[in-house]
Amino acid sequence: MAMAKQGSSSAEGDRALLVHAYLDGELDVASALRAKQQIEEDPRLGAELAAISALQAKLRDTFSREPVPLTLRSRVGKMAGVQRSWGRPTWMAMAASILMAAVLSGSSTWLVLRSPAGDQIRGEIVDSHMRALLSQRPTDVASSERHTVKPWFNTRLPAAPRVVDLSSDGFPLIGARIDVVGGSPVPTLVYGRRLHVISLIAVPDGTRLSAESTSDSVRGYNLLSWTDGETRFWAASDLNMHELEAFAKLFRSSSSG
Repeated sequence: MAMAKQGSSSAEGDRALLVHAYLDGELDVASALRAKQQIEEDPRLGAELAAISALQAKLRDTFSREPVPLTLRSRVGKMAGVQRSWGRPTWMAMAASILMAAVLSGSSTWLVLRSPAGDQIRGEIVDSHMRALLSQRPTDVASSERHTVKPWFNTRLPAAPRVVDLSSDGFPLIGARIDVVGGSPVPTLVYGRRLHVISLIAVPDGTRLSAESTSDSVRGYNLLSWTDGETRFWAASDLNMHELEAFAKLFRSSSSG
C-alpha cells in the first residue's frame, strides 16, 4: 500500500514538472508538442496548466517589477567569495554564479514570473508559431467565420481580441488557438496567405515596450507588432515583410467582428 501511494505521488510530481517545463519554455519543439498533446488529452494536466497560469498571473499583478538592487548582487558576490580573474573560471567562480542565480530567483519569485520583454517575448512569439507549424494543424478551432472564432475565445479566456475578415484582401481567416506567452494563456488568430501561415497573437500590453509599430526577424521568421488600446498584437510568419506589413495595415484599418 505504501509503495502504491509513493508511486502515485511520484506520478503526480512528474505531471506537475511536465506542465511547469511546458509553461516556462524549457522544452525543445518536439518535446513541447508531445507535452501539448498530453495536456490536451489529460483533464488533470489541463487543470494543472490552468492553476499554474492563474497563479503566475496573480503574482505578476500583485508584485511590482523592480530591478535587482546592485547592493544585493554585491552582497551575494561577497558571500560567495567571487574575485576578479583574467584566467579561465575556476570551480569556485562557477559555483558562485550558480549561487547567485539561486539566491536571486529563490528570494524574489516575482522576478522569474514577470512578463518577458524585448528579445525574450519575441522568442516566445516565434516559438509558439513554430510549434503550430509543426503540429498537424496550426489551430485549435478551424473556422473562417469571425462570429465562430470570437465566441470560442470568450468561453476560454477573460477577453477575446478583435476578429476581422480579410479574405477579400487575400488573407483568409483559418481559425484560432490559445498560446502561452510569459506563462499566461493568450489568444492567437491564424490567417493564411497562399501557402503561408500568419500567427497573430494578442498580448496584454503590460510589457512596457514601445507603443510604436516595430518590425524584426527572429530565427528566419518575420515579426510585426503594434498596439491597439491595451493590447499589443504580434504577427509572425515566414511571409515576406512587404506582404506582412500589408496584412497588418489591413487588420488595423478594418472594423472588428
